[in-house]
Amino acid sequence: MSQDVFQTLRAEVVAQLRAILPDLPEEALARVLVEPPRDPSHGDMATNAAMVVARQAKLPPPKLAAELAARLAASPLVAEAAPAGPGFVNLRLREAVPRAQIPVVLRAGEAYGDGGLGGGRKVDVEYVSANPTGPMHVGHCRGAVVGDALANLLAKAGWDITKEYYINDAGAQVQALAWAAYWRYLQALGTTLTEEEFAAQVPGGLQYRGEYLIPVGEALKAQFGDSLAPGAAPADPALWLDAVRAFTIDAMMAEIRDDLAALGVSFDVYISEAQLVRDGVADKAIAELAAKGYVYEGVLEPPKGKTPDDWEPRPQTLFRSTQFGDDVDRPLRKSDGSNTYFANDIGNHADKIARGFDELVQVWGADHGGYVKRMQAAVKALSGDRPVPLDVVLAQIVKVMKNGEPVRMSKRAGTYVTLRDLIDEVGKDAVRFTMLTRKADAQMEFDLDKVVEQSRDNPVFYVQYAHARCRSVLRQAGDPAHAELAEASMDSLSDPAEMALIRRIMAWPRTVEAAAAAREPHRIAFYLGDLAADFHLLWNRGRDDATLRFIREEDPAATRARLALVAATAMVIRSGLRVMGVTPVEEMR
Repeated sequence: MSQDVFQTLRAEVVAQLRAILPDLPEEALARVLVEPPRDPSHGDMATNAAMVVARQAKLPPPKLAAELAARLAASPLVAEAAPAGPGFVNLRLREAVPRAQIPVVLRAGEAYGDGGLGGGRKVDVEYVSANPTGPMHVGHCRGAVVGDALANLLAKAGWDITKEYYINDAGAQVQALAWAAYWRYLQALGTTLTEEEFAAQVPGGLQYRGEYLIPVGEALKAQFGDSLAPGAAPADPALWLDAVRAFTIDAMMAEIRDDLAALGVSFDVYISEAQLVRDGVADKAIAELAAKGYVYEGVLEPPKGKTPDDWEPRPQTLFRSTQFGDDVDRPLRKSDGSNTYFANDIGNHADKIARGFDELVQVWGADHGGYVKRMQAAVKALSGDRPVPLDVVLAQIVKVMKNGEPVRMSKRAGTYVTLRDLIDEVGKDAVRFTMLTRKADAQMEFDLDKVVEQSRDNPVFYVQYAHARCRSVLRQAGDPAHAELAEASMDSLSDPAEMALIRRIMAWPRTVEAAAAAREPHRIAFYLGDLAADFHLLWNRGRDDATLRFIREEDPAATRARLALVAATAMVIRSGLRVMGVTPVEEMR
């Protein structure tokens, strides 16, 4: 039997539709779904087939649903098929069908749930991409976890994944960083200047004052001595700015890589914005857009909330983003002739398209929500004859709580709670799992007390405890080989709690597919929570009813079947945790 019973049954539904309506076009059949019904009392699965093809068939959906149900009832997979509502067909499977999935899981191992939805298409998943101006904070942490889990999820669903970090190392923020590092370098040399005296010499003021740059200043002294500041006095920026900027960016990126490694996040590719600028990638992309007629010189309309009296119109180089679904056309050049941030971002996306990706997926902070339409417009214009979709997942802010109060800011960072603070407090796995217990665009409170609490209210503990319990049972039984358990008869698995757990396991491939299609890795955490609940229920049933215990020496056949079910449960938990980037726990201490 196939890994995915839902796909197997969908193929059966499509075959029966073709038998009823031989002339149905493929585009109509493509919209046929087989999914778990919202109400489990309605059956194991439901299909919308009659409703989505009724118009082409010129038949009332209920009538078509009744005919389809009659045909599906004859399937060896189906115990009962009944039309429902405006044209659904509810299906109840024969009990042997879910039971037959247990050997499938055991033979597939953690590859159970691997799918072909992605069709091997190349997708670039860009996430984090934090400015290299300081330590990573909890906001970056959520984006990192969501992006990494999403990339893992897409890979499991059949996409060819490249994980990418785009380094924002061009622009005013890195100039400001260089000045801040230079101040720490002067301090390391023993300057007599006060911080405020130096700040008065800095264009735009001294912006980055956290203690994290002190080691950078010391490292600059070790490498350059006082050659960049003779006599420990500020020198002409022409002497030191380029060297300090490059040195500091390298130091910050090394720290960011270390922080991400502690979170279990690594990337296949690091792309430098500054390098793309030096290579003229943005200018080439803008020239390409201009050749297609998408760039013009014009004057933008006053923005909302401004009157003509306080709006100063001026000619600008503009991109016709409204032609591709944006609200207004967007400037590509500043008044001094340099590229806007948007123009450089166009270069970044042009580079991705040139590298041959079929799809682009990016995780941004929620504060960039207004930027989505213009970037999607640019990608549409750039990809042209070979459309490359850009999907953007927005990650909301995270508020760290302890004892019911917001956590104080990090002394080291000076302004925020760092990622490393969080990992040091509760560990990588708790951080990653917790960050995936809410949809990415929902605000969340990260409760430091809750994530270490050993209770059902803590999803991290609850899921890990289920896996540890599975492993405890299997160790007690001598850790039988999966191949051996896969040959066991599953006929004795009939209790409602056992069947509920089996049906949950059976839904794993469909869950992977649906979560990947929706770009929602939090669904994996939800699924694992439900799977853990089903297992814990069965465990507790065995404490109350001796006939439901996993190991019964007097009934070897039932024992092997239940051990197979336990092993399959553990396997699916591990498969889900692997997507989340969380290490399963072998035993709870």
